[in-house]
Amino acid sequence: MKAFITVIGKDKVGIIYKITSVLFENNINILDINQTLIENYFTMIMLVDLSKMKTDFTSIKNILENKAREMGVDIKIQREDIFTSMQEI
Repeated sequence: MKAFITVIGKDKVGIIYKITSVLFENNINILDINQTLIENYFTMIMLVDLSKMKTDFTSIKNILENKAREMGVDIKIQREDIFTSMQEI
């Protein structure tokens, strides 16, 4: 299973490191990544492979939501099939 992870928030040191550390710890592979700065705002979208992750989807979603609160950014994870369906509407 694949998923999209989006991150939006005020730019600060360590955003990519903190998020990719969570992915590493849970054996989630990054297939594609794009990030940019718009003025002082950081935005990133990643396509990730969840097929070998060490936990379930609900748990990784909760872990990322907790990390978002800790960092003061917005992090969303959405399964690829749902993301694709929403884009086709």
